[in-house]
Amino acid sequence: MKAATASRRRLTFDRVSLVVVFLVIPVALYLVFVLYPFTQAAWYSLTSWSGFTATQEFVGLDNYARLASDGLFVTAVGNSLVLLLVVPAVTLVLSFALACLLTFGGASTGAVRGLTGSSFYRVVSFFPYVVPAIVVGIVFGRVYDPSAGLLNGVLTGLGLDRFTDFAWLGDPSTAMAATIVVIVWTFVGFYMVLFVAAIRGIPTEIFEAARLDGAGRFRTAVSIAAPGTAGSIRTAYVYLGIFALDAFVFLAALNPDGGPGNSTLVITQQIFSTAFRDGRFGLACAMGVVLALLTFAFIGLVFGVGRLLERRSRTPGRGSVLS
Repeated sequence: MKAATASRRRLTFDRVSLVVVFLVIPVALYLVFVLYPFTQAAWYSLTSWSGFTATQEFVGLDNYARLASDGLFVTAVGNSLVLLLVVPAVTLVLSFALACLLTFGGASTGAVRGLTGSSFYRVVSFFPYVVPAIVVGIVFGRVYDPSAGLLNGVLTGLGLDRFTDFAWLGDPSTAMAATIVVIVWTFVGFYMVLFVAAIRGIPTEIFEAARLDGAGRFRTAVSIAAPGTAGSIRTAYVYLGIFALDAFVFLAALNPDGGPGNSTLVITQQIFSTAFRDGRFGLACAMGVVLALLTFAFIGLVFGVGRLLERRSRTPGRGSVLS
């Protein structure tokens, strides 16, 4: 009798609706819009489907074998890995440094505070993030223009005549670096604001105690701010890494054909051209599977290293951040 009464209490409308709204529906949407398309793409990667036929001829792992010997795809993978290594590292270092300046980089006397006018800096630096990526790419395409671009105009105005008509996006030695600068410029303000919020979550007393102990701004940033915002840094690194592997919009706006000597060609550009220009959807899906596996490996590596560092920080003898 008591069991039946308890069962009726558990199956109230509120409880059932809560489970349906917050569990059943999200899981169903995830299955339909994430897992099913991924498994469908994985199946297409085992076929020679052109994308415009009703049937798909099964070819097994031939597409993956073809990718392994495709020099153009290997180049695209290498360029994507360059973005994966450089973009998150540079963006997060700059964002974290600016966040430290805006939170405790002010006067060394009195209360711990950031630079004067820090609120203004946060608002202004956030602007690039709200501008659509394609607009940013088009604008910087004009900035990098060899004959009428702002960058070459400023450099030649300073007396650097070697930059007259210099093609930043047309030179294999500078095309990727110029692209990375655009991506970093777009995201550094957003993650700076994110880190400012995370640093402000650390008790002010800890910063004041560090100042009394003689810790400088750099030591405070490394020993207090960085460990205190480790979770935010790890999450930001994951998001930036995923974006770096899928930076299609910026690359398509700045160098839609892969740049000089394919120096800026990335996996997503190769997927687009293979599927929609060459009509080889099966091969393009194989590229997509490779990209997904690289993304999963990156996420697993980041969280694995993060857990390892957390365990090390909890071991005896590592409790003091200023020791």
